[in-house]
Amino acid sequence: MLAGAVLAGPVLTGSVLSGPALAAAPDPAPLPPHKPGVTAKAVSDTAARPVSPIAGSLDPQAPARDYFGAVAAPASLASRSIGSYAKGCLAGGVALPINGKGWQVMRLSRNRNWGHPTLVEYLEDLAKDAPGLGWPGLLVGDMAQPRGGPMTSGHASHQIGLDADIWLKPMPDHEMSREERENVSAVSMLKGPMDVKGADRSVDPAVFTDIHARLIRRAAQDKRVARIFVSPAIKKALCDFETGDRTWLRTVRPWWGHHYHFHVRLSCPAGSAGCENQAPPAPDDGCGKELAYWLSDEPWVPKPPKPGETPKVVKKKPMALAALPDACQAVLKAE
Repeated sequence: MLAGAVLAGPVLTGSVLSGPALAAAPDPAPLPPHKPGVTAKAVSDTAARPVSPIAGSLDPQAPARDYFGAVAAPASLASRSIGSYAKGCLAGGVALPINGKGWQVMRLSRNRNWGHPTLVEYLEDLAKDAPGLGWPGLLVGDMAQPRGGPMTSGHASHQIGLDADIWLKPMPDHEMSREERENVSAVSMLKGPMDVKGADRSVDPAVFTDIHARLIRRAAQDKRVARIFVSPAIKKALCDFETGDRTWLRTVRPWWGHHYHFHVRLSCPAGSAGCENQAPPAPDDGCGKELAYWLSDEPWVPKPPKPGETPKVVKKKPMALAALPDACQAVLKAE
């Protein structure tokens, strides 16, 4: 079992790499480093964004993030997740209120607390159950932009309103100010840096507790969930924590970063024509060979260049609007 119910701890400063090519990982899924979330009420705090739809013609070759990041309100269409988690958009998005019974939204200036109604309902349900697990409430980070789509910073996924980041820091006993929500730091669960040869890639038992494990287990046991992404160190702690039914561990997968928060991804809801589910995870609990890979040096420690070799720097172009499903242009133009 993990250490006792200590709910806070120092922020660790060890670096974590963003990782090599996705093809090298056993469970590929485009995911972001952590950048937590926003709401409709925060629009007045942000730089001017058009609330109305994008006016004029759309350039299919322009970066999609520029269009979707510019609109501060959802499309007045039937709720629908369109496309895939890392290449799509959201019609009829719903905002998770910035305060609720058992949750508070963080990083309000980003306006990223939007999602499909199914995601909002899921978060409300999880927040309702959290106190019974010993967790005082959820700090909700990034969900999606009002119309989904690629973000101007921080994420490759979170595009169709079915992804949400939940901080591994417990909600405080007071309603935080907007300033607090912008500046309060999340807390790393790691014992130290991951990118050092022979590193101890485990959680700090003074920070990550059984209460954290119970919260993630509850989050993973919901039938709406397709995956939950966590740091490999947290995955190992969860594998050690569970002494009974291990079925839920299949849903929890290791991925880069995710040591300050866990990332919930829901399956495509009914009625979302054109929504593309990710392939199901492997049928086992993920605590064996796959996890051993993630805890080894191979994914984390950069290989030194060969003599005379100059490391190549590849700058990835932003996703063009034309790469998204055609329906996403209608989402941008809808009232």
